Amino acid sequence: MVNKIIEKPLNLKDDIIFKVFFSRKGNEEFLIDFLKALLKIDIKEIKIQEEVNLEKLSKKEKGGRLDLQAKLDNGIIVNIEMQIKNNHDIEERTTYYSSKVISRETKRGIKYKDIKQVIMINILDYEMLGFDEYISETAVVLDKHREYEVLKGIKWYFIELPKFRKQNPDMNEKINQWLAFIDDYDRRLVEMAEEKNETLKKARLQISYLTGDEEAKRMQWLEEKWEMDRASEIWYERNEARKEVAKEMKKKGIAIETICEVTKLTKEEIEKIEN
Repeated sequence: MVNKIIEKPLNLKDDIIFKVFFSRKGNEEFLIDFLKALLKIDIKEIKIQEEVNLEKLSKKEKGGRLDLQAKLDNGIIVNIEMQIKNNHDIEERTTYYSSKVISRETKRGIKYKDIKQVIMINILDYEMLGFDEYISETAVVLDKHREYEVLKGIKWYFIELPKFRKQNPDMNEKINQWLAFIDDYDRRLVEMAEEKNETLKKARLQISYLTGDEEAKRMQWLEEKWEMDRASEIWYERNEARKEVAKEMKKKGIAIETICEVTKLTKEEIEKIEN
């Protein structure tokens, strides 16, 4: 029996919808338009690593990570991740995954100078950096010569959507049109973006198609179910750990009031452990 699917609006901030939308065969023009706006380079063709089949995304039930990888016509490899929740590890994760991308794309026997640049794009629905800019591009420079960039093989972009909302973005800039569309927060900005960018009008039709796709809705429900189940597991594990601590403290004759304060367990819960 299929559980009831939660009815809620689907947009590109859902990582499943994000990857399905941009990886779908025939949708290449949307990713090209977005990347041209962000990277400010000419892109004629793009090759998505793989088209996503929703039915094969069952790994989300186990907490799998979803990202989007594509190769540009100049050989540059782009990896994009949509991150809604702040797990306080994005810097470490994106550094680790960038090395994995390079390793995966580097064939045996290739010369180091022939390894193509990797660009890691992290779109975040939370604030990360203590600056007003909502688009941050990294560069590795020399300590005493900050104007000289070295190690150009990897670049990271951090796009912070909450900061975008707080500002008055110039909607004549295509990247701002795309961010308004992806964020889908301010209806006025979204309508302005679609009015100025014909590609976004076409993209809206594809989003509408996915919104009515029962398969997409089910995958979103599975993702939410995994998150709720995982939260429940974490709570249970922590609660059991607190009980063990309480048991040891009780053995050492520590006052029950102190045990309650340390473990956050109630007096009744501690008494049950004792029995």
